[in-house]
Parts: sequence; C-alpha cells; structure tokens
Amino acid sequence: MFNKPLAGIKILDLTHMLSGPYGTMLLADMGADVIKVEPLQGEGTRKLLANDPDNSLDGFGAYFITLNRNKRSVAIDLKTQQGKELFYQLVKKVDVVVSNFGPGVPERLGIDYATLQRHNERIITCTITGFGSEGPGANRPAFDQVAQAFGGGMSITGTDPATPIRAGIPIGDLGGGMFAVMGIQAALIERFSSGKGQHVDISMLDCQISMLNYMATMHFLSKQDPYPIGNGHFVHVPYNSYKTQDGHIILAVITDNFWQNLKGVVQIPAFDDPKYDGQPGRFADKDFIDQTLNVLFATNTNAYWIERLEAARIPCAPVNKLSDALSDQQVLHRKMVVEIAHPSGATTKAPGNPIKLSRSHQDSFSPAPYIGQDTEQVLQQELGLPLDNIAALRQSKIIA
Repeated sequence: MFNKPLAGIKILDLTHMLSGPYGTMLLADMGADVIKVEPLQGEGTRKLLANDPDNSLDGFGAYFITLNRNKRSVAIDLKTQQGKELFYQLVKKVDVVVSNFGPGVPERLGIDYATLQRHNERIITCTITGFGSEGPGANRPAFDQVAQAFGGGMSITGTDPATPIRAGIPIGDLGGGMFAVMGIQAALIERFSSGKGQHVDISMLDCQISMLNYMATMHFLSKQDPYPIGNGHFVHVPYNSYKTQDGHIILAVITDNFWQNLKGVVQIPAFDDPKYDGQPGRFADKDFIDQTLNVLFATNTNAYWIERLEAARIPCAPVNKLSDALSDQQVLHRKMVVEIAHPSGATTKAPGNPIKLSRSHQDSFSPAPYIGQDTEQVLQQELGLPLDNIAALRQSKIIA
C-alpha cells in the first residue's frame, strides 16, 4: 500500500470546473479516497477541450484529465429521491463532502451541512463559492477573473493603471481550491478532539483579499491605492525584468551586498558612484539604473548572464516559457513533472504534487475516470449493495 498522509480519509467530490476539482485533486494526490459524484451525463468539465485535437487525450480534455486523477467516479441522479437516499448512505461512510455550486444550491439539493450532519454528525462539508455563503454580495455569479477583479489584484498587475491585467494563471480559482484544502485539513484535525464535523465556507474573494497581505496593510497605513508598476518594485532597485539577446531575465537586488556583487558582474563605471551604495540613492535613480542595465543585458544571451549572476550569488532568473519551466532540471529533480494516464492506457505529462513530506510521501497517479466507472465498486464496497440491487438502480436510471 502506498504511504500517503491522507490514506483512510474518504471524500465525496461534487465539484466542477476548476476551483473545487483542484482542491480535491490535491487531497487525492495526498492519499484521500476521493469519490467523484457526477450526474448521469457527467459533470460539465468533462466537455472542456474534449474534442480539441491539440489539448485532449482520447476524449478527455486537459482540464479533466489533470484535475481528476486519483479519483473514482460514481454517477448518481441526485434529483431523484432514490438517488438522494443512495447519496445519504454514502455520507454515513465518508469524512468530507466538497462542492462548489452557487450559494443556495446545496440547500436546494439537500446536500448542505445542516442536512448531511443529520446523517453523520462527524461529516465535514466544504463549499467553494465566489463570494461566500452569506452576505450582501453572496449571490453574485463568479469565475476566476471576477474574483481577481473584485479582490483588487488586477488593479496592481501590469504596467499601466489604465489597463488592468489579470494574472496569467487563474489564481482566483486556484486560490479557492488551495484554501479549501487548508480548511478541510483544519476541520479534520479539530474533529479528533471534538468528535464532530463542521462546515468549511470558502469564498474566492476572501482568498484574494487574504493574498493582498502586507499590501493591504500598506493601504490602511498610507490611505493610498497602489498602482501597477510592472515587474519593478516599490522599494528595491534594481528589481525588474531586462531584455537579453534571446529572452528576458529578472534581477531581485534587495540588499546593498547584492548591489556590490552586481557591480562586479556588470562593470558599469557610473554604478561606482557612492550614492548608489544605499537603497535611497538607487531608488532615486531607478529609471537610469534600469535603462543602463537594459542596454548592457541586450548585448548577450540569457544563459550568459544567468551564469555570471548566479556565480556572484545575485538573485536572478530567466523568464521561462512553459517549455523551459517544465524541462528545468530542478523541476524534474523535484518530480514536479509526472506521467498521468487515460483509462485507455494512453499517457501524457502534467504537474506533480508540490507537497513533499519526509516520511509519509509516495507519488502515484491513477487515471481520471470515465463517467460512473466506479459506481458498482463503490456501492458494493461502501454500502454492501448486492449486484441485483445495483442492476435495478441502473435499469431505473438512478445510477450509471
């Protein structure tokens, strides 16, 4: 048996799209038995890119095959009374129920915490919504970019206050999934002492506000709205991206010692002026320093400059394309590129599990499942239903 930290934890996964499936994927990667409960036709994410020749594998799009690895699929019609009763029987056997429907939908479906805790007082429920389960704005529809915009992050991203830019990766959705994992694990730990479950209410907007962190505190202190400054920094200089012959590199000179090391690499006489030896002098001439470095770095390649900057212990990096990042030797050494499979046996590669534990860690990735692939197995193993009963439920279109 694989040595995984969440082995023995059972989760019913009612999620779709990105935020919820990403959270339950992380839990599944760490060993939780995640049972994906889908409608008979499958959840909507199955269709995303499913027929795209460049971004699908045997009818599974990139979204679905990545987000649903290590999960089992049970197809139940929760809009029928029999289907709902089956679900409630499963609730008695599991630890967690996760959903990311809009506010009010879990109550309408009868899958909310108040309902489920009557069937299992130890059950932990988690909902991931755009704006939380209550409050004056709770019923707004939300997707990733909506959360990014409401959360303020778009207003400080980019180079021009007149042109707000969203983050290149969907941090609104992914943030919701990550904080859901933290909340679920906290509730599981608390249950050891109380013996009771509880509800975990995750708002994507809350997560975006949390990630503003010290910048929000700066706003409260200064009473000013920060503006986008591109890849520069509001304190450190030089701290920016710079064009080279074949790409871009970044520097992060955050101490005076790094500045001295940089002077030894770039050999620019103007930088020897003593006024630049401290941050105030450098910040006052930020534009001159950046422009001078841009001229110099354009004379050679990324590899040339990175080799020399790293040798001087200066924080730097190439601005990698995905192909560069996903072939980086450190990334590969950390097993952050792994092979995942389709149930057909075809394979592709995807990001690995970033949570590395010294004792209870073992990577394994089972394929994302076909619709209802594990319905019979789960109903037999978890509920002890005879095959005749399962066949009758299938005939009645309660399960698939």
